[in-house]
Amino acid sequence: MTSIVVTKRFSEYPAGRYRADGDFSGQVFREDLLVPALAKHDLVEIDLDGAMGYGSSFLEEAFGGLVREHKFSAEQLHRKLRFKSDEEPSLIQEIWIYIDGAAA
Repeated sequence: MTSIVVTKRFSEYPAGRYRADGDFSGQVFREDLLVPALAKHDLVEIDLDGAMGYGSSFLEEAFGGLVREHKFSAEQLHRKLRFKSDEEPSLIQEIWIYIDGAAA
């Protein structure tokens, strides 16, 4: 298992959908951190705490994009991803909605 603490490995200010939106967009997070971690590890924990908020465009692109762009199935991601969000637990449910919705 590996852990990605978003604020330590990425940014305290994740924002935007596409790479063109800035260095801390959902696409950058997905392509540069998340996909390589999923390729190397059976389980990846994402710690969402400490950031200054997550926009829906960031979350949908980062996690829904795993299904659309990288052809992960929702079932694979339910096995391989774990989330930690003590500060805003509803983020976890929101992310699963984006993953399952992209697979539908």
